[in-house]
Amino acid sequence: MNDIFDKIRKDKGPIGRHAKESHGYFAFPKLEGDLGAHMTFRGKEVLVWSLNNYLGLANHPEVRKVDAEAAAEWGMAYPMGARMMSGQTKYHEQLEDALSDFMGKEDTFLLNYGYQGCMSAIEALLSRHDVLVYDSECHACMIDGARLHMGKRFVFQHNDMDSLDKQLENAKRVVEQTGGGIMVMTEGVFGMAGDQGKLKEIVQRKKKYNFRLFVDDAHGFGQMGRDGRGTGDHQGVQDEVDVYFGTFAKAMATIGAFVSGEEDVIMYLRYNMRSQTFAKSLPMPIVIGALKRLEMLRTMPELNGKLWEITRALQSGLKEAGLDIGNTDSCVTPVYMKGGLPEATNVIVDLRENHGIFCSIVVYPVVPKDVILLRLIPTAVHSLEDVRYTIETFAKVKARLEGGEYKAERIMNMN
Repeated sequence: MNDIFDKIRKDKGPIGRHAKESHGYFAFPKLEGDLGAHMTFRGKEVLVWSLNNYLGLANHPEVRKVDAEAAAEWGMAYPMGARMMSGQTKYHEQLEDALSDFMGKEDTFLLNYGYQGCMSAIEALLSRHDVLVYDSECHACMIDGARLHMGKRFVFQHNDMDSLDKQLENAKRVVEQTGGGIMVMTEGVFGMAGDQGKLKEIVQRKKKYNFRLFVDDAHGFGQMGRDGRGTGDHQGVQDEVDVYFGTFAKAMATIGAFVSGEEDVIMYLRYNMRSQTFAKSLPMPIVIGALKRLEMLRTMPELNGKLWEITRALQSGLKEAGLDIGNTDSCVTPVYMKGGLPEATNVIVDLRENHGIFCSIVVYPVVPKDVILLRLIPTAVHSLEDVRYTIETFAKVKARLEGGEYKAERIMNMN
């Protein structure tokens, strides 16, 4: 009999095998100071492009004030217990009503976390007789939700409508035998590449295949559409999105998530999402704080306007400088370069130590081998000077990379 830990010691995973060199610098780095465009990393000030703080609410004085007052009044314990048992309050209901109105949906269920909530919603909506059809680039939480599904599932190539048609035909044949239904699942904005899901083209297939559409719009909520009403609103098909999933962890810069849709569907989820039935209710300061943040989305369009001013300047400037930002049509700004993992780490060290720029690095297996993805997240608290400096620096780094200056045989150890 083997010890189950033996396999862990032998194989730490594609990313974990580099933990000794990476931990604390490339992975699990510590940014310190007030959340914003400029923070401290290892004792030095850095220009930060890695926070999903789209509207700059993380350190907004009005938000900080409401958060502090709510914490002082309620503490972090209230309400105690799961919402179904003892954790329900009028403020949780008020937030749900406000979100329903904002998203143009009949009802909304407030969730504790985005990742956990998305997985659990998918699992609750599907029976073993149903078929799930989803985009190959769906977020990990959606993939894990698909894994919980006990029925058939089919994957279509990313944003490829011919591939979707093929998989819908497969799904249709299955449900004709099982008597189940079909759910198509995609993202509003894909968080790595920044391209939008083809919601308009997907809903055009509803009549033929009779499916329901689930959209995870974590990166679209707050930045896309009118006043941040999301990607469905932006593409003019919000009414055709049957299950809209959003999170507070991006544009609202806090904890929590929500799922919106038809009243009977949302009520079903209230009573059948195991992750919520058996989890403590969101603490009152988070609920009160989310109400304030949602109010600011509604009443302060200048925040979204500033975000898009920075985004357009950053993306147009990067392209003019000869940098590859792929097919993004959202605020998410990927910069693609060619190189292996050792080169990628040297690029990051140069950016952080010599240029004072902190951004996220994405390498294989998230992207193909020999691809370096540097992901930039613009926010409403960045300045045009931040943009100018970053474009100049990335142009220099690209030239150095292509000139072979970052070549290395192994990952640099910064510990």
